[in-house]
Amino acid sequence: MKHLLSIEQLTREEIERILQRTAEFKNKRGQISARPLAGQTWALIFSKPSTRTRVSFEVGIRELGGESIYMNAADAQLGRGELIKDTARVLARMIHGAVIRTYAQSDIEEFAEFSGVPTVNALTDDEHPCQILGDIFTIIEKRGKIDNCIVTFVGDGIANTARSWLFAAGKLDFELRIASPKKYQPKKKTLERAGGRVMCTDNLEEAARGADVLYTDIWVSMGREAEEARREAELGPYWINEALVKLAKPDALVMHCLPAHRGQEIDAKTFEAHAQTIFDQAENRLHVQKAILAELAG
Repeated sequence: MKHLLSIEQLTREEIERILQRTAEFKNKRGQISARPLAGQTWALIFSKPSTRTRVSFEVGIRELGGESIYMNAADAQLGRGELIKDTARVLARMIHGAVIRTYAQSDIEEFAEFSGVPTVNALTDDEHPCQILGDIFTIIEKRGKIDNCIVTFVGDGIANTARSWLFAAGKLDFELRIASPKKYQPKKKTLERAGGRVMCTDNLEEAARGADVLYTDIWVSMGREAEEARREAELGPYWINEALVKLAKPDALVMHCLPAHRGQEIDAKTFEAHAQTIFDQAENRLHVQKAILAELAG
């Protein structure tokens, strides 16, 4: 594995190897002496602000023996119009890898192509692969497996997290249900590309019935703040609350990739009732990203 740009580009074997290493890193945190990033410096290039992603990558790189440099768009010439391929070719002579959080998926793919250094997608408008790998690990950690589970995604079914879930369903043996208004559902071409067992519906109750996992994300991603009022009106009925949880299996997991807006995509009481799972999810970003970095280090 040279880069991690997309769940779509991973094989099932690569996903399983990442998850296995994630368990090892979590169970033996502080006990593993190997430092696969020793002597390396990784750049964190973030066009979008972050809490969990930045901290988990910086801590992870340090625990693997490496150093990190944080750059936001204003710090780099990218913010002043330099071509991505030029920035990539310059940084490749100085760094050993890059973690990029930006808007366009094409930008991160271009950086990987022209830099040649291991590159990790820390979020784009198209995908959020590290998040979903951490979420899959959380499900396996709590339920023993994800095979044959029913994962119901509630909300914006064409958001980056939903898209990564879609490709994950095509790689692993679980059923994905996307409960969204029709205009927020994936296109037929995308569904065909992903494969897997996927149901898209605007019937929220049908999608939640018998689910093993209820999953949601914020309705308004960074860069789309001007759409907040419209999105809130259109997605308003598609949220996780106590009534919806009762339709799922009695031991269903409720998951949220954070940050959470209580009263929009999830109600406060349901969030707090499932806070243990949600914050385990957040912690597991650290462990899964360490596994990814170790895989890329060879």
